[in-house]
Amino acid sequence: MENVDRIIKSKLLKDAIKIFKAAGYGISYEILDASYCGVPQSRKRFFLVGRKNSNDNFLNPYFLKNQSKHPMTLHDYFGNSLGIEYYYRHPRSYARRGIFSIYEPSPTIRGVNRPVPNGYLGHKGDPVSISENIRPLTTEERSQIQTFPKKFVFNGNKTEIEQIIGNAVPVKLGEFVANCIREYITDLDKNTKIALGQLELQYG
Repeated sequence: MENVDRIIKSKLLKDAIKIFKAAGYGISYEILDASYCGVPQSRKRFFLVGRKNSNDNFLNPYFLKNQSKHPMTLHDYFGNSLGIEYYYRHPRSYARRGIFSIYEPSPTIRGVNRPVPNGYLGHKGDPVSISENIRPLTTEERSQIQTFPKKFVFNGNKTEIEQIIGNAVPVKLGEFVANCIREYITDLDKNTKIALGQLELQYG
């Protein structure tokens, strides 16, 4: 299961976990920041994985050890191919900054993508002043920050596609979780084979 990070405070989540526990599931959950999981975007999301007849937190060591030590920036991911150093991302309110650098992770990609408004006066947190050289990211660039392949085909009009991109789980974040699960299963199989081998040696 995946959701926004604030679900951790939800009573519904606690109730759901109780149901799964009563059904015999071990539960692992973690809030992952995508920028530490192969995505050039600061995007915190909650992941929960259940496994029948397991201890709780069975997957947490894999979540922890497979994260990078440093957040991935746009420059780490794209190099200089975007052709810009700074770009505009429309803030939820003008109390927040609107200009960002490629040398930091992108803020969370949302379902809206607006042009620079004529009335934007800048923010004290902006790394540079607003100018004609500052532009918003394109739909394609936003999809690539969500780590969709360049040739991925979206269906719908521009508004619908922007919403799809903003609502999606970043591809590389999904891959990160899948790889943690695969590594856990591989280790489980390996440990089972070792245990069986030891039993054979002990009892012939």
